[in-house]
Amino acid sequence: MHDNLMDYYRAIEAASRQMLEAARTEDWAEVVRCEGACAVLIEQLRFLAKSQALAKEQRSEKSRIMQRILRNDAEIRVLAEPWLSSFAEIFEAKLQMIH
Repeated sequence: MHDNLMDYYRAIEAASRQMLEAARTEDWAEVVRCEGACAVLIEQLRFLAKSQALAKEQRSEKSRIMQRILRNDAEIRVLAEPWLSSFAEIFEAKLQMIH
């Protein structure tokens, strides 16, 4: 599937974009699925990074990709905040019912 580090960075960015699109439509199940895909890709990237290095020109592309991923993540967090607050309220209410 991916044979070099940049392929992984690009795949993580694509999953991050998908996660953002899902968050924009409030498809939280899809957000969680994409987050899982990102986690797997990140672990694979970490493993591959032990034996491969980026060329100088690839490092600047990596930096641009990482900046886009961070922007996506920030927007996802803003979109998820109301959902997370609602979830926390429901969870707390369920806990109070138990006690």
